[in-house]
Amino acid sequence: MVLLVLLCASVFACQKKGVKLQAEAVLDRKLMPVLEAEEVSTLISDSGIIRYRIEAAKWLVYDKADTPYWEFPEGVYLEKFNQSQQADASVKADYAHYNETEQRWTLRGNVKALNLEGETFESPLLFWDQKEKTVYSDSSIVITRKNSIVKGVGFRSNQTMTEYTIMNPTGVFPIEE
Repeated sequence: MVLLVLLCASVFACQKKGVKLQAEAVLDRKLMPVLEAEEVSTLISDSGIIRYRIEAAKWLVYDKADTPYWEFPEGVYLEKFNQSQQADASVKADYAHYNETEQRWTLRGNVKALNLEGETFESPLLFWDQKEKTVYSDSSIVITRKNSIVKGVGFRSNQTMTEYTIMNPTGVFPIEE
């Protein structure tokens, strides 16, 4: 009998504690995503024109955080479309964070981007500033071109990754005689 009373008391105590924790989380909306979606494939448009395609295993949107953001904890694939609805850049990463206020993407882990010229960019860390229309990194970068592979540390590019500067380049460059 005493064991039954102790068991019931502990169950009710745990339930009350759990309810309190849930209530605190609900009251602080900064900590809760307004959207939690899995296996996402979506198009994002602006003024009726498709601008981006996003694919992700998990997408979290924190709209009430001090700085609203999106998070893709299990990776993301992004495609950016031009005015003619052609993909002019794509990027894939193991993790992504999008700061809505700054309109800046942070991409981490096995970041791989492809531009229209068929060049592949690989880096452990990449930033895409949509306001400034630039892509940049202070990390290592490997750019695979048709006839060469360029390596370096740090680079800055336009957002289509067709015009870029490598800060500390190394690599093999073919020379025509």
